[in-house]
Amino acid sequence: MLLLSCTNVSRGYDATPLFEDVEFEIHAGERVGFVGPNGAGKTTLLRILAGLDEPDSGKVTLHAGARFGLLQQVAEFPTGRTLFEEAKSAFDELLATQREFERVAEKLATSTDETQHKQLSATFDRLTELLRHHDAFELDHKVEGVLAGLGFKASDFRRDANTFSGGQQRRLLLAKVLLSAPDVMLLDEPSNHLDIDTTRWLENYLSQQPEGMLVVSHDRYFLDKVTNKTFELHQRKITSYPGSFKQYVRLRDEKYERELKEFESQKEYIEKQEEFIRRAHYGQLAKQAQSRVKALDKIDRIEKPTKVSGPHIAFSEVARSGDIVFHTEDLTKRYGEKKLFENLSFDLPRGKRLGIMGANGCGKTTLLRILLGDEEPTSGLVQRGHLVFPGYLDQHLAILEPEKSVMRAVWPDDDPQHTEQKMRDLLGSFGLHGEIVEHTIKSLSGGERSRAALAKLTVNGANLLILDEPTNHLDIWACDSLEQALKDYEGTCIVVSHDRYFLNRVADLMIVFADGTTEVVYGNYDTYELLRNAREQAAKASGGRKSTEEANPGRKSGGVAPATGDAKAKPKRKFPYRKVPDIEADIAKTEKKIATHEAALQTPDVYKDATRLRDTMTDLEKSKDALALLYQHWEEAVELNG
Repeated sequence: MLLLSCTNVSRGYDATPLFEDVEFEIHAGERVGFVGPNGAGKTTLLRILAGLDEPDSGKVTLHAGARFGLLQQVAEFPTGRTLFEEAKSAFDELLATQREFERVAEKLATSTDETQHKQLSATFDRLTELLRHHDAFELDHKVEGVLAGLGFKASDFRRDANTFSGGQQRRLLLAKVLLSAPDVMLLDEPSNHLDIDTTRWLENYLSQQPEGMLVVSHDRYFLDKVTNKTFELHQRKITSYPGSFKQYVRLRDEKYERELKEFESQKEYIEKQEEFIRRAHYGQLAKQAQSRVKALDKIDRIEKPTKVSGPHIAFSEVARSGDIVFHTEDLTKRYGEKKLFENLSFDLPRGKRLGIMGANGCGKTTLLRILLGDEEPTSGLVQRGHLVFPGYLDQHLAILEPEKSVMRAVWPDDDPQHTEQKMRDLLGSFGLHGEIVEHTIKSLSGGERSRAALAKLTVNGANLLILDEPTNHLDIWACDSLEQALKDYEGTCIVVSHDRYFLNRVADLMIVFADGTTEVVYGNYDTYELLRNAREQAAKASGGRKSTEEANPGRKSGGVAPATGDAKAKPKRKFPYRKVPDIEADIAKTEKKIATHEAALQTPDVYKDATRLRDTMTDLEKSKDALALLYQHWEEAVELNG
């Protein structure tokens, strides 16, 4: 069912158009990801759709009495209203219907006039059906479920809504949009201020909703989980792509390559015709030349296609370090009674990329400071490898002096080998060109400052990059550029990030802080998700028996793990006895197969052969299923092998 249509909508500021003659439709069940470069006009278009701004031209139409709901950026709540009351106010229309239902019921109970009784009875039946259709008799239960899903505790429900932090208030605004269940949800960065568990809950909740929705987000993993269609705003136009975010990326690249070939083919044809015309504009071939001139005049010239792309980012060559960059054994850190982590052991080989993930305040930055030698562990061993030169990029980009120009802030102190041209070339490799290198650091955008800070690390010769939330100020395409640059980087890298898509593309191994434990995962974020899902399934199958993770919080996953030492009676095996190292070898082989299949699916050729495409996707699914079973087998072997 068509819910919303946008016809020839244009909007600009100071005679500069953001978008022109935009047209699209949103139908029930369509969960549309809305992507485009920063400043392209995504939020402006959302405001126009919600009726909070007017287009310069064109029309937005809500069909069939559809209702919309916009996730506001700024919270304004009445004084004296509790969290629960404010959330429940999303049902104001339904609550008014409930009150009307109660009034009709009271009148019906006392009515003696037959005609009036029939009218009241009909109204009572209609209101009953309406309330039943909207589950109006379960409103409190709905409110409790959504608030709990968004991370609020039962003890929060009676607190004044205005006493919560800005991030919590925005979660309350999100709760109200979800509870009101509008026909069209307009969600601008809905996963901001949410931890991983709450984001997972929101992903599952939205993916099960029947309403239409338009979602603006920089969280590519979130978009991939939630959306089934993508609108790209680029060069003032919107292009629609079917499928999830990953499918959008593939289809967009295929479209660009196809259009580029068409452009180059036409360009080559035109150049050949023009060359013939130049050589044959007189003499016996003059008539043919004139005919070709007329033919060229009638050709619809194809414009050279463009696609949204991030800045070019490239790290320079670095000196080789020792084979093991960090070796840690039984690393523990406590502050008084508060334990951040304990018995954490891992090796970081040269050239590998370690991802660290966890909630705010769990100890990620403390771990970085211990590795850098800026803080002492409570107990345990940290050894830094030979010839390791670290470069640290903190969240606040303190490495840069805000009053200096970009060039002077990045220029290494007292280094006569660097010239202005070398510095311009270096900054250009991070997408900082022209006059911008003379601007002060404080005048740059967040993304530009991040890239200048990365350039500073490079010029200092760091062969170990330690990056704390490097994607915070970057849009989707700048993140993609950084990911590729890190994959090409010859040195070693440690990244702290909440960006699951980023970790999935970059990390070779991970340290995950979750539920008071610290776990080493030999793989990327998808590997961790497979492990987590396998444990959840195993816990359900065993009636909630504690996982080995809870029994030994410092253990490793996806690699060599210490014995659990469980003294309790061992349950029956689900899988035949195998040695842990043998299972780990099979896991490594299967992960390599998956990587090969996924790489094949990134090449255009595989989509030209339907049989090859089908076989590749089938093999990929089989390998993923096999890997999930291997992880379950590994979990059992770690726990039961004595």
